[in-house]
Amino acid sequence: MRYVVWLLVVALIILRQDLWLWNNGTLVWGFMPITLLWQAGISIAASIVWFLATIFAWPTDLIEEVQRESEEGE
Repeated sequence: MRYVVWLLVVALIILRQDLWLWNNGTLVWGFMPITLLWQAGISIAASIVWFLATIFAWPTDLIEEVQRESEEGE
């Protein structure tokens, strides 16, 4: 799953460059430029990918180290 998270990060980096919408003046819901909506979607997707990274790609040795330190301190 760690590699899937890395793949999603790379996909977000590529999708962040919205060259195909740069000259598009379409308004979504009558007020929001399509490029701004795209960036909002990228931001939401980035927060989801970060959440997945903390669950699946976070180094477990850091958690174990903190647990050991807290047990020694008690």
